[in-house]
Amino acid sequence: MAFTAKDVKTLRERTGCGMMDCKKALSQTDGDMEKAIDVLREQGLAKVAKKASRIAAEGVAYAYTNDDCSAGVALEVNAETDFVAKNADFQNFVKTVAETVMAENPADVEELLTKKAVGTEMTVAELLQEKIQTIGENIIIRRFQRYEGVVSTYIHAGGKIAIMVKFDTDVADKDEFKVYAKDMAMQIAAAAPAYLNRDQVPAEVIEHEKKIMTEQVINEGKPEAIAQKIVMGKIGKYYDENCLLDQAFVKEDKVKVKDHTAKVAKELGGKIEIIDFVRFEKGEGLEKRADDFAAEVASMVK
Repeated sequence: MAFTAKDVKTLRERTGCGMMDCKKALSQTDGDMEKAIDVLREQGLAKVAKKASRIAAEGVAYAYTNDDCSAGVALEVNAETDFVAKNADFQNFVKTVAETVMAENPADVEELLTKKAVGTEMTVAELLQEKIQTIGENIIIRRFQRYEGVVSTYIHAGGKIAIMVKFDTDVADKDEFKVYAKDMAMQIAAAAPAYLNRDQVPAEVIEHEKKIMTEQVINEGKPEAIAQKIVMGKIGKYYDENCLLDQAFVKEDKVKVKDHTAKVAKELGGKIEIIDFVRFEKGEGLEKRADDFAAEVASMVK
């Protein structure tokens, strides 16, 4: 029975095992998924296979830059409980993964898993399996982003939110710019913009918002003749809330981020442009565990 790259991916998701291990198991079983799972269990990976079915929505969001801030990495690694997220072994694993992303620049998580983990003789997939077994929880490398250029990072609330911002500037060496860059990262953490600027907002998103807003205005009893003007005003507010450059600057809410940026650039005698940003919030969009971990621990010591 033949198998595809999609089958390898499915087996990895079902077992938590490395890509190469999954590929070998499928080859050994002629593509039979269930038999391949048995093979992986027989090879001593039963704990991993069992834990991989458990919800991992805790963990940490992490970000850092290299020594000269010419590149940065942001990532999210999930575990089952907040307790494990505070474990030093888990935190060191997250740092190793980030350093590997920085060094290897993989295209995605699947490629990252095949890379040799920095400071070890194992692949990231092998190191992940080891941590799942030794720590005792399902662990998932969910996502990452790597930027090159002038980069600033910020971690909020001990790993709840990780921010990375990329700039085009010729004043990166000035202390005032570093303060500005940190302010922008904190802005993104606090105000959670979905887009950098208006041009990035998809047309279908705006059309969807207009439809909802129009219904709201009509339901409020406003005449259709003025409904469109009201809706356009609401769309302007949507941009102000969701586009970073149009947001009110958190430290001076009468000024927009784009105007504050222009002001700082003028004061420093150079140029500053925000090119891109990433905001990873721990567990964002993931299903949460329904059980009470504290109650579970209490029941175990009775």
